[in-house]
Amino acid sequence: MGRGKIEIKRIENANSRQVTFSKRRAGLLKKAQELAILCDAEVAVIIFSNTGKLFEFSSSGMKHTLSRYNRCIESSETPIDGHKAEYLHLQKQEHEEVDNLRDEITTLQMKQLQLLGKDLTGLGFKELQNLEQQLNEGLLLVKEKKLLMEQLEQSRVQEQRAMLENETLRRQVSELRCLFPPVDCPLPAYLEYCSLEKKKVGIRIPDVICNSEIERGDSDTTLHLGLPSHVYCKRKEAERDTHSNDSRSQMGLL
Repeated sequence: MGRGKIEIKRIENANSRQVTFSKRRAGLLKKAQELAILCDAEVAVIIFSNTGKLFEFSSSGMKHTLSRYNRCIESSETPIDGHKAEYLHLQKQEHEEVDNLRDEITTLQMKQLQLLGKDLTGLGFKELQNLEQQLNEGLLLVKEKKLLMEQLEQSRVQEQRAMLENETLRRQVSELRCLFPPVDCPLPAYLEYCSLEKKKVGIRIPDVICNSEIERGDSDTTLHLGLPSHVYCKRKEAERDTHSNDSRSQMGLL
């Protein structure tokens, strides 16, 4: 069976107390030695019994360990004092900032009540005038902001209307394109022929002659017939020859 839990208090029986001291002292020194060996630590243990006997253990020598301990204590005392003073100074600054913030909060709360028309008993004439001016300025700012919001809302409505109208027009254009598909209309034959004739260099003189004849009075007929210039010239020459032959035949009959 395992050992029960021992209550940590002074053992009243002297014999039991001495036995427990001897066992636990040996265990403590053994643990200190194991700690020094396993962890490469510098360990020192000093024990005085109730009878005044000294028991000690040191992994590197008791004097060396004590001197090292004293040096560490001396070097750590000054920074601790410095940190303590700095901490007190920071704490004082924090208290001052908290007090200033409280004063500002109180002042702002009082101004808010005054703007609401409350707690005006301690204000003078100039202070009341300043308060009135602040209220008027605030009211103007609110009106301007409200006006800007209304204009912005109207602009948004107009934009939506314009987008809807644009979409409707696009739809109508697409419907019209579906109803009336585009047709490739070729040029008349005589226009193609004229364009080809103009590119040729050797056929410019008849065009000039025919154009001069057209300018004399036959332009309307040419426009109505839609004939090329050189065809029209040949037809005019044939009519002249026919007219001359008729006149000769009439002369012979006479």
